[in-house]
Amino acid sequence: MGRDTGAKCRQCRREGEKLFIKGERCYSRSCPITRRNNPPGERTRRRRPRRSQYHIHLREKQKARRIYRVRERQFRHYVEAAKRRKGATGEALLTLLERRVDNVLYRGAFASSRDQARQLMVHGHFELNGRAMDKPSALLREGDTLSVKEGRRRKVQAIIAANSDREIPSWLERNVEAMKLQMVGTPKPDEVVHNIAANLIVEFYSR
Repeated sequence: MGRDTGAKCRQCRREGEKLFIKGERCYSRSCPITRRNNPPGERTRRRRPRRSQYHIHLREKQKARRIYRVRERQFRHYVEAAKRRKGATGEALLTLLERRVDNVLYRGAFASSRDQARQLMVHGHFELNGRAMDKPSALLREGDTLSVKEGRRRKVQAIIAANSDREIPSWLERNVEAMKLQMVGTPKPDEVVHNIAANLIVEFYSR
């Protein structure tokens, strides 16, 4: 995703739930959505108008895009790729998004947020299967290994220590001492930490 200069906390308030965009702040008491869980622009809590089916589908699509930090054009490509796979299109879509390098680093607690994971990748802190990698949108396959470069360990080590209590999904294997993260299985839709109704997203693009 290109650089997002907008207010990230407003995006969470717009979707009505935490999207964990700002890393550590999202887990703290200073998270605005815990104090003011109403859409931006509304000064008072009032009854929300009945939403149309189009609005429901749109909001679900926007929520997923904001969670995974993906632009509209790229997100549409993921949906089209998911349609070409066997099985449920919604589950295939979530699997593709979970396989992104920036998401894998975040889910493996090697970054506090997906934005931070993207920055670390672009700045050349990691290697993929022993080779330099600076593309955060690359999709990993089972058996692939992400490792921190020798000269970049100090900065990443502090990030890993700050996220040591995060739960790691079963399809990832983390070696903190070697500073490696290996994909040992296929991401499972039921292990996605966010409540995403992928079927609504598929229906949105099937209009």
